[in-house]
This record gives sequence, C-alpha cells and structure tokens, in this order.
Amino acid sequence: MTEDFQKIIQKDRETRKKTMWKGTMLEYLEIARENPDVGKLAHKRLYDTIVGPGVTEISVEEDPRLKRLYKGETVKQYNFFKEEFYGMDKTIQQIVRYFHSASLKGEESRQVLYLVGPVGSGKSSLVEALKRGLESQPPFYAIEDCPMYEEPLHLIPRHLRKEFSKMLDIDIEGDLCPVCRYRLMEELQGRWEEMPVRTYEFSIRAKRGIGVVPPVDPNNQDTSVLIGGEDISKLDLYSEGDPRVLDLSGALNVGNRGMVEFIEVFKNETEYLHAMITATQEKHIPAPGRHGMIYVDTVIVAHSNEAEWKKFKSDHTNEAILDRIVTVKVPYNLRLSEEVKIYKKIIRQSNFTADIAPWTIEIASMFAILSRLEPTNKCDLMTKLKLYNGEEVVEKGKTKKIDVLELKEEAKNEGMTGISTRFIMKALDNALSDNIESNCIHPISVREALVNMVKEADYPEDVRKTYLEFLQETLHREYLEILEKDITKAFVYSYQEQAEALFQNYLDHAEAYVTKKKLKDRNTGEELEPDEAFMKSIEEQIAIIGTAADGFRQEVIAYLWSVSRKGEKISYESYEPLKEAIEKKLMASVRDVSRIITKARTRDEEQAEKYDRMVEQLIKNGYPPSCVDTILKYAANNLWKD
Repeated sequence: MTEDFQKIIQKDRETRKKTMWKGTMLEYLEIARENPDVGKLAHKRLYDTIVGPGVTEISVEEDPRLKRLYKGETVKQYNFFKEEFYGMDKTIQQIVRYFHSASLKGEESRQVLYLVGPVGSGKSSLVEALKRGLESQPPFYAIEDCPMYEEPLHLIPRHLRKEFSKMLDIDIEGDLCPVCRYRLMEELQGRWEEMPVRTYEFSIRAKRGIGVVPPVDPNNQDTSVLIGGEDISKLDLYSEGDPRVLDLSGALNVGNRGMVEFIEVFKNETEYLHAMITATQEKHIPAPGRHGMIYVDTVIVAHSNEAEWKKFKSDHTNEAILDRIVTVKVPYNLRLSEEVKIYKKIIRQSNFTADIAPWTIEIASMFAILSRLEPTNKCDLMTKLKLYNGEEVVEKGKTKKIDVLELKEEAKNEGMTGISTRFIMKALDNALSDNIESNCIHPISVREALVNMVKEADYPEDVRKTYLEFLQETLHREYLEILEKDITKAFVYSYQEQAEALFQNYLDHAEAYVTKKKLKDRNTGEELEPDEAFMKSIEEQIAIIGTAADGFRQEVIAYLWSVSRKGEKISYESYEPLKEAIEKKLMASVRDVSRIITKARTRDEEQAEKYDRMVEQLIKNGYPPSCVDTILKYAANNLWKD
C-alpha cells in the first residue's frame, strides 16, 4: 500500500515538474513567438476557461418542452457550468456574452461584471466556479519574484514594442510595476532580456492571480486591502520613496493576470469603490506612498443582494460608478425540472442517506417556485408553474394557449423574491429529524415541515398567508392528484399497455368517425361502425361533451397526422388532452375498488391480496417500504371522501 501512495506522489511530482518552466526573458520571447496565446489578457483567459470545455447547441425543435419555452431562440449549454448550475441559462449566457465582448477588448473589458440577485440564488457559486476554473488552467508566465506576477512583455521598452508586436503577433500593453522597474535598473543595469521569467499556477489560497475583497467596516476602511501598503519594518533600511519598501499584497495586486471578487460590494463606502473603478476603467491603481500608478490586468467581478443594489442605484451621486458596471441578474430558478435537479445535486454531495419517497423533492420544489412567481390575470400560479416547465396544461379538453414569453415579459422582476434553496434544504433536514426511526422523508412530512417553518419565520402577514395557502391548499390538491395516479398505476395490471391499448382503440374509432368510414376489427377483420359510446366514455373524462366531441376528434387526428408525417413516434402521451382523458378513464375504472381496499380497516382474503399486490407494485415503482403505509393512510383519509 505504501508503494501505491509513493507512485501517486511521484507521478504528481513529475507531472508538475514538466508543466513548470524557468528561463530568461529572451527565452520567453521564443515561447511567445511560437504561441502568442501566452500573452493573452485576463478577460480573454477567463473567456477561454469558460468555452474551453465545450459548448453544446441544443436543438429545441426536437424537444417539445424546450420548443414551448424557447420559441425561435438558440439555446447554448456551456459544459463549464453544466454539472453545477441548473435553470440559469439566461444568466450564464449574459455572463459569457460579457466575457466574449471583453476578450475582444471591447468596452466591457473596462467595466465591472456585477451580479445581483436574492439570497441563495447562486451568485457566490458562479464566482467560485470562475475562480476554480482559473485554478484548473495551465500555469502562466510571469516575471520571477514580481509581487504582481506580471506579464514579462512589460519589460520590452516602449520604443521597441511596435517592432516586437509584429514579430510576436501580440498586442503589448501595460507597464512594469515599481519593484520590477527598480530590479531592472539596479540589478540588471537595464539588460531586460536577462530578467528571469518562470511559470506560476493560479491559486486562491496562495493569493496568486485571484484576489478577494470582503465587505469592509465603513468606520475602519483601509485602502491597503485593495492596493497594499508600505512595509514599516523596511523603512529603517530604505528611504520612503524606495520601491523595496512596498508591500503589494492588496486584492487588486494579487488579482493581477486573473480576477478579483468583491463580496457584498455596496456595503463599502462610495469612496472605497473608486479604486475598483479606476482598476477596471483606467487599468491602473495608485501605488502606496509616493510611487505613482501601477498597471493592472484583472477581471473584477462584484456581487450583492438586490436591496443594496437598489439603495446604491437610487443615489444620483453614484452615476459615474453605475456607468462602469455591467449588471447581470441572478434570479431564483423558475423551472420545476431544474429546481428538482438542484436539490438532488445538493443531496448527492451531502451525507444524506435517508429514503426519499417519489414526488418529495418535486412538491418542495413546487412550493419554492410558487413563492417566486408573480400573479397574472392569464392563469393561476400552478398553471404558470407548469407552463414555465414547458408542460402542456389541459383545461376542459383544450390545451391552454398561453405564450410563455409573454408571461415572462409582463413579469420582468420575477424570481428576485421568494423562498431560497437553503430554506427548502432546511425543511428536508427538519422532515428527516422528525422521522429518524423510519429514516424516510415523503411529501406529507416535508409539507408539514415547510408549514411549521413558514409559521415560525419572520414574514409579513400577507406573505405568510400566501405561503400557507400554497402549502395547505394548492400543493395539497396537486399531491392528491399525483397520488391517485400512482395508486391507479399500482392497481392496474400493465398500466402502460392498457393506456396504449385504449389510445390505439380510440384513434381507430376517431379516425373512422372523422373520415366517415368504417373500421376493421383488428382480430376478426369485420367492418364496424365507429363506437360512439366508447369514444364518449373517454372524452367525458375531460369535459368534452355534446357538439364539442366532433371538434376534439378532428383536432386529435389532425395533430397525430402531423406528428406521424414528421416521423415522430406516437404513443398515448403524444397529445396532452387525450393523455389526460385516458389516465382519468383508467383512474375511474379502479377508483371504487382502490377506495374500498385502501380505506378498509379489515379486508377479506381477496381484498388483502389486492392490497398486498398494490403495495408491492408501489415499492417497485420507487416507494420506500418504510413510508408506503403512511402515504396510503394519507390517501385513504384525503382522496376518497365518503
């Protein structure tokens, strides 16, 4: 075993040796001529970091849900963010757009990237991803022992830069820091080509290429946090104007060549932000003491909550700073399927080992999203939630024709308020702590935990009332509908096959009805009239009655003809209104027996056998044995009211 450890250590050491390089400025010029990319600026480096792992263009035409959500839009998925961030496509595209423009040395390269959003929306996580991305990059070349790890091309004298730029195919910008200028003149007597150069790795912990500025107490602000200071212990050895007394350890110094993060940026005094703006706009910062200005090449990413942003923006004296900021909103996710992925990811990364009953995460996610949506007169919030998830919503046999883009257009601030991801995770933890013995959480326990948390939280009374209504009424109804469908699937032998059989049978009769032809019996070959009674028994499940039936049958056949022309596979789930009708028909067929068997306190032998078979099927379908009884008791008490 010790030998295995030694092999790993040795291999890592050898790999690191291969990636590290030391030489002179003259040797570095040869490297730069062969690979001009080594001289890229910070924004280009971060843009390459993001797009390097690959970009996938998603074909929305092939996915009906995406087609409904992104009409005519191009959806790009960046592999850099793919595994960690969900439901943030728009935000990520804006961030990538900023870096792309900045990498081309556009105006954005001289502006601060500012992320604004509610607590727990993912601002810090996005910045952390960028920092980790830099750390994963190959080592970069810098002047050895430079406190700012600066670009060696700064050594090239101004009068030679035009010629060297042509030879290297690199735009050379920037000036030497005072420390390196002193070394060049005093130690090398101006022989800049002999200056030692080496590679360094980006590191958060070593403060190399990545700087962080936490919010500073307004009563005790010291710009040394940003630009460094003078080492008092060296003032006994050198004069105050000697560069050797400089301690360039401020965030803007160490973030040179990479990025600087400003946390809760607007908690700082306005005067304190001017150094940040100067660094990005002028690409220079003041040196401590009497040492002039220092060139910096860094990406500045700031973030804060919306309340601080609104307060800062409302003060007209901040216009100069506002003009130099690219604002990207980071709202809460509003797409159910993506919200579910967020919690599943957090659970995967934790030591959470409890059983999770089906629909637990979904019900919790629905509550989070309902709290973030703005009311509209076009539909209720549950319908809006489903539309935002790309689902088709059926009402009275018709698919609701509501444009998702229009809904979003009328609620531009949507997602900037509501329940946070952390709140939901606490509810999952609380539900588990109340069910330690069974080591299982389910929609009932999580809903109960959420109700208790909302009651205890410090919300305005109207907000508390709305949240409790979501939990105790909206989600209660929604879960009962889901639960009845699951119980039906457990009762109906070969549910999928029976649904498909009903679907194909309905199609045969509807097509014959619409085309005014007879249909052939698949088994006997006998010619039959369309069975009106059979079709009505399905259609009435979604309130299609009387003359509406003719139109519905024509719509079904027209839709499915169009789908089959495109070569797409047809199933009972293809047309949402018909799918809902078939599922309700199956539910109606077993409702009485399921109600009797589930509610019965004492069961005869046949009922007991059916109940056991149903429980067995529910467990096969993912229901944990430890909580299936609790869920069925809940169904018995709430689903079928006598």
